[in-house]
Amino acid sequence: MDDILIKDALIVTCDPAHTIIENGALTLRDGKITALESSDIASASSFRAKKTISANGNIVMPGLINMHCHAADSLFRGLVENLPLEEWLGRVWIAEKAILTPETTYLGSILGLAENLLSGATTVMDMFWYPEETANAAKKLGMRISTGGIFFDLPGIGGRSHEDYISEAHQFSQNHEADENVIPAILPHGSYTVSPENLTDAKRIADDYGILFCTHAAETEAEQNDIKTRYNNSVIRHLDEHKLLGENVVLAHCVHLDEKEISLLAKSKTNVVLNPMSNLKLGSGIAPVKEMKRAGINLTIGTDGAISGNDLDMWLAMRLTCGLAKGFNMEADALTAEQVLHMATINGAKALGKSESIGSLEIGKCADIIMVDVNNSHSIPLFDPITHLVFGAGRSDITDVFVSGKHVVENKKITGIEIEKIYDKVRELAPQIKASLE
Repeated sequence: MDDILIKDALIVTCDPAHTIIENGALTLRDGKITALESSDIASASSFRAKKTISANGNIVMPGLINMHCHAADSLFRGLVENLPLEEWLGRVWIAEKAILTPETTYLGSILGLAENLLSGATTVMDMFWYPEETANAAKKLGMRISTGGIFFDLPGIGGRSHEDYISEAHQFSQNHEADENVIPAILPHGSYTVSPENLTDAKRIADDYGILFCTHAAETEAEQNDIKTRYNNSVIRHLDEHKLLGENVVLAHCVHLDEKEISLLAKSKTNVVLNPMSNLKLGSGIAPVKEMKRAGINLTIGTDGAISGNDLDMWLAMRLTCGLAKGFNMEADALTAEQVLHMATINGAKALGKSESIGSLEIGKCADIIMVDVNNSHSIPLFDPITHLVFGAGRSDITDVFVSGKHVVENKKITGIEIEKIYDKVRELAPQIKASLE
């Protein structure tokens, strides 16, 4: 007998063929999807489950995969505004140094990851100062997380040295080698804050453990100019020269690229995360999505941190990704809704090395599932569910979330934690956060 039967669903599988099952049903057992059928076939087959849930005609689809986030920075949402990235970072780091400890990082991680989960993101790739606390927060909420050792050459949080970062990266990678819901990674901040030698050390650790390597890259013109001045190279060429591109590499942003750099990313099979809200708000620019897509680069989508884009909304990120590509190129078919929905699901799974287990609804895959309400004024009539998901749906439409078959959001409420207590603790901390920049 199965654990859960979900019936009466409009199933958007996000599989390679974009399969849609109207009036569909799916069964879950031991955290996996065991069947996908029409509800009529499911009834005729006498499917049996311990619990039956009617989707009431709503969309059932795979959980979104937020490929770039700094969840704990939700503590600083709205604190630093109207500055370009470089000046903005200078202010952000002052606040972070004054406030962040392992304890406050855990608090902020719960806050930011809860926002993700309630928005339908079941997996998040997160870069932050204390990754164990981020991982613990994700476990508490019942979601998947990709995070790990950070590297940063400038005076950072906690006064740690390069040797400390190396030790922590090894320790995190070892701690979570067999952890089903934690995908270990090595995450140096960027080529403008980490030397080539230290980036190489970080990449070596990633390769030794067979895990991911993620860094910020080519986010602003100022970053490109900085790397050109220091190393007489562009950002992507600099990374390529030091053998820092490849299938296990995830680069966040990639806004300022020339044709050669796009070619280097494509040939090396490097993964790219688009963060349109953050890039727009900080005035960083618009990524060449059409050109990267045409080159065959695996494109994924992220929200960045709430301190830069002010929310962690993958639905807005999808809409901006698609709309900006169309508008910037003045081509209505520059990017399709189907392509963008894949960026937020199966492409993210591919970048994480997890496309066999997450990212789409297919038999045998993990039951990472979200329900999207379409019984409302902005969803009726519904002619094309995929177009609706990218251009019409929003995070307030998410009613239920499952991760490995566990019902972690039910009727818009997180089930594994009393989130109101977290809100209260953040409110108590808020005056101290505000004072950090006064």
